[in-house]
Formats: sequence, C-alpha cells, structure tokens
Amino acid sequence: MARILAIDYGAKRTGLAVTDPLKIIAGGLTAVDTKDLFTYLKQYLKEEPVELILVGEPKNWDDSDTHATPLVQAFIKRLQKEFPAVPVQTVDERYTSKMAVQAMVAMGMKKKDRQNKKNIDEIAATIMLQEYLERHT
Repeated sequence: MARILAIDYGAKRTGLAVTDPLKIIAGGLTAVDTKDLFTYLKQYLKEEPVELILVGEPKNWDDSDTHATPLVQAFIKRLQKEFPAVPVQTVDERYTSKMAVQAMVAMGMKKKDRQNKKNIDEIAATIMLQEYLERHT
C-alpha cells in the first residue's frame, strides 16, 4: 500500500514525514538540507510507493502570502515536473513550527535537542500530515 509524504519546505532545511502503509498515523521521516532534497526524494520514491505528496503552504494569519510562498510555489512546480505520477496537494502550515516546539517541550526533550532546527522541521511536517489524516479519514 502506498504512503502519503508530507514536506515542510524551507530555504535551508526541509522536514519530511510519512504515513504508515495503512495511512493511519504520521511519523517523522527526516529533515534534509534543501539543496539535497531532490536527490533524497528520488531515492525514497524509488524504494517506497507514495500516492500523495503534501506540501506545507506558508500563509499569514489573514491568508496573504508570506515571503516564503514564492519559494514553495517554485518548489511545487519542480516537484510536479520531477514526479509527474504523484499528485501534489498543499496544506496549511501556519503555526506548525510553533506547535512542534511545544510538542518537544511536552515530550520532555532536552533544550539542546529542541534548538536543533532539523528536529523542529521534521516534527512540523509530522504535525501537518497528522492534521491532514484527521481531516480526511
């Protein structure tokens, strides 16, 4: 069974999360340097069937674009070109980084681990994906 992959795209780092094959729960996959993202995705999609890619869409609280929105839109175009067989859908990513930090505190993560931006990006992608699953199941 195919998975759903969520991407929290960033200029420097990108967080990735994926569902289990039954699409019941989201789990953090990794965070990669954005410059290495397509290399990573090509390898991952070669090894794992993915039926949908979710990309976090940065928006302000009033639904206007943020400074990062054009970067994400360009990324989505390239993603669709590189992987035309996999549908791409955007999801609201507002507050996911803040929620990720709160989740790390609640889990009792050490301050040093909470300051690791890769952890934040991976957990933010996981939150986006879990929220998607809750709305669509």
